[in-house]
Amino acid sequence: MLTAVEADGLSVDGRPFAGAVRLAADRGPEAQARVALAEKRLFVLVREGVWGVRVYDPEAEARRAFKGIVATAYDPRWSVPGRFTPHDEPRTVRVGNADGRERGLALAGELAFTLDGRELTLQVAQQGDGRLWAVFADATSGDSSFRFRFLYPAAPDTEGRTTVDFNRAQLPPCAFADHFICPFPPPGNTLDAAIGAGERALD
Repeated sequence: MLTAVEADGLSVDGRPFAGAVRLAADRGPEAQARVALAEKRLFVLVREGVWGVRVYDPEAEARRAFKGIVATAYDPRWSVPGRFTPHDEPRTVRVGNADGRERGLALAGELAFTLDGRELTLQVAQQGDGRLWAVFADATSGDSSFRFRFLYPAAPDTEGRTTVDFNRAQLPPCAFADHFICPFPPPGNTLDAAIGAGERALD
């Protein structure tokens, strides 16, 4: 329940607000949050049954200090064929998360590929649109790259074929702000190869 007086300066659904209103959790991007305070957006969320408010402030110190992302220029050697093999039954493994808690990570199967003559595998989840999702670390992690990264290979075809393109490796949300929950790589997803591709770190 949100209660406010006119002097608080809040707006709800784009209109100045005074009174009381019961809010549901926001869905969609932060720009669509129902509650605003000047340029700030107050995003209502529910995480593991606990309600909270996440404040998006375009003038926040961290945002003003942001200089960009260190990313490696595209190199075709980092884009290789892959083959997805689904597990007979979906598996859930317990992994640490960026907030210090352990949570289940659902894994749909294994993604196999060959890189620089070496056969490697990643345990991957599968998203609603069919795309794969890998949380991985490598020999550069914690050194010239963030401690782990995300990769989203395209949905496999009917024979399990897809492309593993590390040029598209992404920094996880928790690289940008502490309040994001990000799972750490599951067992088997710390590669002993140096993946010098994709988004690497914050500038």
